Amino acid sequence: MQDETIISSSKIGQRLDAIVKKEQVSCLMFNNGKIPIVSVITIGRSHDNDVVIDSKLASRHHAIIQKIKEDYFLKDLGSTNGTLLNGERIPQDKYLRLNREDTISIGKTNLILG
Repeated sequence: MQDETIISSSKIGQRLDAIVKKEQVSCLMFNNGKIPIVSVITIGRSHDNDVVIDSKLASRHHAIIQKIKEDYFLKDLGSTNGTLLNGERIPQDKYLRLNREDTISIGKTNLILG
């Protein structure tokens, strides 16, 4: 008899195989560095932000990334020039779920989720 793993043929294995576990976002890549994502990260031009973007296209308090349960969400804080997620402008004051390798653009600055 051939060795089989629990995933290959059993009912439990088939159920486990049907569950797709998404990869968790764990860091923000910015300027050749990695910033671990904790409960809330603020992004903007002001020096009191966690991620400071030195550009006039960034508002002083531009956007936030917030952990809600096990997922991370992006929210534009009413910025003048807007925030792009994967090339599309996000609505102000709405939370959008982030996935691994999403690109957040603020002005000419790109932040990539890893």
